[in-house]
Amino acid sequence: MATYGAALAALGDPTRQAIVELLAGGPRAVGDIARELPVSRPAVSQHLRVLKEAGLVTDRQDGTRRLYQLNQAGAEAVRGYVDRLWNQALAAFKEAAERSDQEYESEQDNRETR
Repeated sequence: MATYGAALAALGDPTRQAIVELLAGGPRAVGDIARELPVSRPAVSQHLRVLKEAGLVTDRQDGTRRLYQLNQAGAEAVRGYVDRLWNQALAAFKEAAERSDQEYESEQDNRETR
């Protein structure tokens, strides 16, 4: 089961972010990923291991090579977390705006009765 905490921790590294962005375009082998990044193939393998442990990436054998791809469940866990944060922020903003409107209207009413 993918959790957003492990996924967010894994995405804290810029190289892993770049790998996820590359994999968003479809499955790739380690060598293909390494050619796109300024890190060695063994380093890419280590980053992929971290991403896999975090539930963001899956792999499968394809002949003599292993293909890596994004794990939909992991991406959905992160998106769910971000959506909840966004919804909470929007609700707080709406509440603050409505409170400000009410305070403004109250001030206007007070001025008119003076």
